[in-house]
Amino acid sequence: MVRLSRTILGVAYTLTRMSAQSESRLYSFSPETKEKLRKFRLGTSRAKEPQAVIYMIDGKNQEIRPEDDEVYAKMDDLAEELPESSPRFILLSYPLTLGSGRLTVPYVLLYYLPVNCNPSMRMMYAGAVELMRNTAEVNRVIEIQEEDDIISIESKLQAAD
Repeated sequence: MVRLSRTILGVAYTLTRMSAQSESRLYSFSPETKEKLRKFRLGTSRAKEPQAVIYMIDGKNQEIRPEDDEVYAKMDDLAEELPESSPRFILLSYPLTLGSGRLTVPYVLLYYLPVNCNPSMRMMYAGAVELMRNTAEVNRVIEIQEEDDIISIESKLQAAD
């Protein structure tokens, strides 16, 4: 029984590594983008207001990069910037006061996948979500489909804590 468990765990580990390796061959991050990811993560850990950055996949070279240099503090502004039919990754740091009075700043990846999205774009982003999650060092991924999901994100974050 123990031998079988170790075998199953070994196979699962190998498949996970193979999946991560294939993702890293398909999609890439420039050194500048990796540095921006690191700075955003570290700089928002004690934020007093929400901060969000939109990332996209450049279809020409399969590079994951910031859509622009904008950091959004208002969820309404962020929702307005999202395209109606193209997926995006959004890194979000969102300060919350829990029911206990404790302040927490969840750092999450919002995986924006609109319902009317082109199937090839849907596949491209689906293949990169775990790589984005790991590279950005995010613990939680929340899939969203419309602007209202962004505007009401605080309730989803509260529910998790």
